[in-house]
Amino acid sequence: MQKLRLILTSFILISILMTATVAKPENLEKSICGSIQEPLMFLLWSSAAGEPSTEVANHVPNAEPISHKTKDGRVLRGYKLRSMHPEGTVVGSVLVAQGNAMLADQLLSSLANFSQAGIEAYIFDYRGYGNSEGKRRLKAIVNDYKEIFDSINGSTHGRRFLYGISFGGIVLLNVVGSGISFDRAVIDSTPSRVSNVGCPKEYDPVVNFPKDGSRFLMVAGELDKVVPLKNSQELRDLAKTRGSRVEVRSDFAHPFMDSNIRVHRARIELISSFLASSDRREERRWNFDQFNK
Repeated sequence: MQKLRLILTSFILISILMTATVAKPENLEKSICGSIQEPLMFLLWSSAAGEPSTEVANHVPNAEPISHKTKDGRVLRGYKLRSMHPEGTVVGSVLVAQGNAMLADQLLSSLANFSQAGIEAYIFDYRGYGNSEGKRRLKAIVNDYKEIFDSINGSTHGRRFLYGISFGGIVLLNVVGSGISFDRAVIDSTPSRVSNVGCPKEYDPVVNFPKDGSRFLMVAGELDKVVPLKNSQELRDLAKTRGSRVEVRSDFAHPFMDSNIRVHRARIELISSFLASSDRREERRWNFDQFNK
């Protein structure tokens, strides 16, 4: 009897110990920018993004639907645009993170320029947007893109690129700040900070920008009314001191809100050519010209 009591006691102690040491899963969908403010702002942004359309993808011949299941069980849906380089070349892949009032299908036709340059593009609806599941939260979205980037790298070959548009630049700079390995990145019209709207300082783009910025192209426009130049000035100045290429164009507005198709195409061409270029001499010449201005 005493032996049985000892066995039962040991079993109970082991059960208690195991229960105590099993960590609760992290709640990625917890608001970190205000319990009321963050859900409300994402609701407004996602409403402005509208409803997803399958018709757009049907008219983009190299677009194929893809999905990613996150570690907390949410299914994110988007598209892959295969390379359409005339010689069949695949330079690499780019993970695109769009603005906070945009859906993946709305960018497909513009990203065709990347395909022609031999870059395979991946773009998803954010968590809680369009065809993707889950609650729209900054912490969760940043974590999603860390997962997606790792997944893409595990299944593709070639160079690894990032293209962040406005809010998407906030997301991808946080991914960069986590210590990922990548080849080049474009940050287009992204504010310097999010702590000024109630988010933790560790999510600020300026906090996550790496010490070596030589692989970055920073883009901004003088006509941008959504993220005025003053809102991205600190980030652009920091990037420049760390070796980044910085382009501020007088005819650029906010991404995908440029005044005409010619300006929009010039913007996309600037970005795709920077990512696809492997001519280091061109970069050295650009840095030399900037130094001698």
